[in-house]
Amino acid sequence: MTPALAITPAAGPISATVRVPGSKSITNRALLLGALARGRTVIEGALFSEDTLLMAAGLRALGLDVEADPKEERFIVLGEGGRIPAADAAIDAGNAGTVARFLTAAATLGDGRYLIDGSARMRERPIGDLIAALRSLGADLDAPTGAPPVLIRGRGLAGGQATVRGAVSSQFLSALLLVAPLARRPVELTIEGDVVAAPYVAMTTEMMRTFGAEVERAGNLFRVAPGRYEARRYEVEPDASSASYFFAAAAITGGRVAVPGLTRASLQGDVEFIDVLVRMECEASWSEAGVSVSGPATVRGVDVDLNRISDMTMTLAAIAPFADGVVRIRNVAHIRRQESDRLAALATELRRLGQEVVEHADGLEIHPRPVRPALVQTYGDHRIAMAFAVTGLRAGEVTIADPECVAKTFPDFFTRLERAAASPARG
Repeated sequence: MTPALAITPAAGPISATVRVPGSKSITNRALLLGALARGRTVIEGALFSEDTLLMAAGLRALGLDVEADPKEERFIVLGEGGRIPAADAAIDAGNAGTVARFLTAAATLGDGRYLIDGSARMRERPIGDLIAALRSLGADLDAPTGAPPVLIRGRGLAGGQATVRGAVSSQFLSALLLVAPLARRPVELTIEGDVVAAPYVAMTTEMMRTFGAEVERAGNLFRVAPGRYEARRYEVEPDASSASYFFAAAAITGGRVAVPGLTRASLQGDVEFIDVLVRMECEASWSEAGVSVSGPATVRGVDVDLNRISDMTMTLAAIAPFADGVVRIRNVAHIRRQESDRLAALATELRRLGQEVVEHADGLEIHPRPVRPALVQTYGDHRIAMAFAVTGLRAGEVTIADPECVAKTFPDFFTRLERAAASPARG
């Protein structure tokens, strides 16, 4: 574990234009789509972080050619048209859900034995629903504990019909959709119940179409025709989740932050967090070039269902101490099974910071109190670390334990945050 990092409070309202890295979710989908496509895919504006490097390494383990150019923020993938060259592979997914879930599905297309494992926390994260659905589509694989490690005996994917629950993770449905065009027969996927973080599924289907797949949706039924993905040049959007911390910083300092390249047309549902900030009395200005958020004198308390944008739970919770009333976050029970038990972690750390918190099964109720000095524990969770760093911009003596856990999605986050905080608004 790396030394703790003390956050330097902003001297006043901040005023900054912040360039955030490419979207992790889009980068990892583009890497897999490029690998499953036929030919040379160039991914521009890609994120280079722990999660995306694990995806690239996993694809290489499956025998696929992935070139990385971090300086130019570019991956080049030579796809095999759905063929998995390796007959044997062991893949380390770390604590990256997209890597574990997506490559489990992709490995079923091969002809061989593939083992997918990960960190201690990954071995606690569920994968059973995905395993059951893949078996319905003709795959041969096992995950005896209902979590990684997963052993796949590849023999291709027959296709057909499968049902998958939507309440645990949208990544199960996305994983099934991504490999469905390479099945021998059409695939019909029925969602049981509501899908958590539903915008990620829309992102998946839109990117599949961009790479040439045919996907139809009718209510809770998805139909995917057999076909091939075609290689292409693909530009990755700035990461809306990463941008949220800077927008939140503007909100609680009464400042202004602009993020170029992030627009209303984004594939990422997390841009909806800006609408939450507007409800809290912030102002947002959208254009084709990007978006800016300006904060009020005091943010307003809010009661909000964050199921669609559940990664924003941490960002909202971290600025709740500065609201003029109660902040209530609802319908995010599934985040207890992510990089950490995020609801329990948030409740514990908010109380450490002096807040009154009621923890519910599916959310939090935060009653703002004066923030007291604290060493915030991060549970190896990048979003816990980044969110509470924003708290430290407004409150003195907030220190973040294990700050390097942000390497999962945003390796130079603290440098960019410090630079933004050092840009005071001009009166």
